[in-house]
Amino acid sequence: MPAMDDALTSSRSKPGIIRSFPLLALALLAYNVALQMGHDFRLPPAQPLWQATLISGAQWSAGWNEVMIIGGLMLLFIELLKSTRTTYHSTLEHILSMLVFVTFIVEFLVVAGAGTNVFLLLGLMSLIDVMGGYAISIAVARKDLNIG
Repeated sequence: MPAMDDALTSSRSKPGIIRSFPLLALALLAYNVALQMGHDFRLPPAQPLWQATLISGAQWSAGWNEVMIIGGLMLLFIELLKSTRTTYHSTLEHILSMLVFVTFIVEFLVVAGAGTNVFLLLGLMSLIDVMGGYAISIAVARKDLNIG
């Protein structure tokens, strides 16, 4: 059954689109789509998406700005989990993540609609992804070298 084992090994080594694609690019894309659809991230929401009364009696509400930040944080968490792999494809993903971060920087400086706190926070998440990804990959690689 060596042919079967070779097929399984080669299928496992091929990266899925999700493994090599930097997910924070989705946050960048979502922000730009919302911007093109006319959403102004500088204004407070006219109608919040959520409203709740907290136990303290305070009113809490959330709009699209908060949704973007929460979504970015969830994507950042997944990206950090993906950083624990040390393969050729994880190196490719680090390079692509760096390109996403550079895109955040350029867009923040050049595009008027991107000069918001929401976009800045998404860009900082991208920076954390790049720095954390490299740091985690180095730590995992060191551990692999010490064990093997």
